[in-house]
Order: sequence, then structure tokens, then C-alpha cells
Amino acid sequence: MVHSSTILPPLDTLEAFARAARLGSFSAAAEESGITHGAVSRQVSRLERWMGVRLFEREARGVTLTPEGMRFFARAEEALALLGNSGERWSPQRSKSVVRLSVTPSVASLWLFQRLQRLEGADIHLELVLEHRLADFGEGTDLAIRCGKGPWAGVRGLQLWREKSFPIASPALAARLKQRSDAPSLLELPILHDSNIEGWRRWLAPEGLDYVPRGQDRRFEDYNLVIEACVQGLGIALARPPLSDAALEDGRLVVVCDRTVDFHVAFHMIRPNDALRAPASEFAKRFLSEAGHDEATIAAFIAPGRGKG
Repeated sequence: MVHSSTILPPLDTLEAFARAARLGSFSAAAEESGITHGAVSRQVSRLERWMGVRLFEREARGVTLTPEGMRFFARAEEALALLGNSGERWSPQRSKSVVRLSVTPSVASLWLFQRLQRLEGADIHLELVLEHRLADFGEGTDLAIRCGKGPWAGVRGLQLWREKSFPIASPALAARLKQRSDAPSLLELPILHDSNIEGWRRWLAPEGLDYVPRGQDRRFEDYNLVIEACVQGLGIALARPPLSDAALEDGRLVVVCDRTVDFHVAFHMIRPNDALRAPASEFAKRFLSEAGHDEATIAAFIAPGRGKG
């Protein structure tokens, strides 16, 4: 057998495989685990790609194990039993429904974590996948949070919030400006930005300045690092409410100029066109309500059927 560079196969694929093998049906495995038939099929396919062999023969009335599948089934059952008997919390409580959310690190650390317990409640366990790449809903992901202009083909998206950006800095660095907040004065200090500099170009344009990154400026791949660098006094950044709100509210950062500009991209919640599972639908409802959306907008987004991208 051949497999990827990952040492162990993903645990969710092992569980899906073992259920399907035991029950002889992807549909029965889906019903037992509280996910869709398609999700079970995709998890098994992931495991087969990881191992480099076919584990099931797909038949009209169900599935049967291949010889390789039969050999692996015994090992998978042993591994799952071992994990189940360990003292480690390898999987969420079975009383909770798992929702898999693909999200950028900035949204997770600057907005989601402080609200996580309230959003999960007593019935949902959120499984986070921190990544920037386009979400692959074929890998068991229910929902995703991405930054861009949208719409995106093959999925449905809803803009989470509108960002009005303005320059911010640490209190110590702001003091160096001595009440000067015009663009030339700000450019005397290092500029902080993420992988896209368009925000700064748009903010500086009304004063006739075309921003080109300089040696003293610093680029970071994610906005949470921009905020942390700004708090540490490494330069001036653009606020992106609500991600920058906490640092402004507790005084770690201060506003150095009130002039705002609409940010050129926005964060969106993305979902597949297929109907959402009930737990994912409920989590999306809570998340969007927390983000300030009204009931009608939320209902339209989570409704089955194709909607606006």
C-alpha cells in the first residue's frame, strides 16, 4: 500500500470507513453518524486515496469490502477501539453534532474565538480547519469563511460585514505623530499590511499618493499578524472592523486618522449549493446573527436550493 506523507490517515475517514464496512452501506453509515451519504462517500474516497487502494466495491444495493478493505477493516477497528479506550479526548462528545468550518486564522483569532462557546451552545461542536485556500466541500467541510470580492462559482456566499478602514497604531507610536494625521506624516512611519496592499493604495489615493511598499514597511500573510505587529509598535496599519475592534476597545491600539475608506474586499460565509445538514444550518444561523444579519437574510442563505452567489 502507498499513501501520502501524512503519518496517519484522518480520524474522520477511519470512522466513516469502519461504519460503512460494519453496516455494508454508505447510507446506513451516514444515518448512524448524523452526516450525509455524500459526506461518507467523500471520506471513504479520501481514505482510499491516502492508502492508494480501493477498499470497497460499490454496488447497487450497498457496498462490499475488497480483499484489501477486509484486511484494513480489522486494523481500523483495533485502532478505533484503542483510541476509544484512551483517556484522551480524541473526538467530541456524541451528544453534540459536529460542524466543520474552514476559516482563515484572522477571523478565528480576532472574532470567532471570543464568541465560540456562545455559538456552539450545548448541542454543537465546531471543528475548525484553519486555512487560506479555497474550501473543498468534498472533504467533509460544511461551511467556510473567505475573504474576497465574490461571487464564486459553484457555491453560495454571503458578505459578513462591511469594513470601513482607517489608520491605527500603538499609543506609543501614535504619540510620535504629535497630532499630525495627514498621509505624508503617516508615511514617515513604517506601514503594515497583509498580502494585499490595495487597502493602503485606496486610503492614500485621495491625497494624490500612489503607495509602493518600501524597505521599512512590513508585509504579513494574515491580518491577525498585522494587528499583533501594530500592537507591538512596529508600524501603522489599517483597521478592518470588526476584526480590529477588540484591540481598539481595550486601548492596545488607537485611531490616528478618522478618514475612512471602504475596504476593497470583504469576508464572506461560503456554503455548498447542496442542502446544508441541520447542525450546519443551525450554526450558520447563529454565526450570521452574531455578525449582525437579519432573520430574512439568514433564512435566504441557509434555505435549500440555489441562491445568489
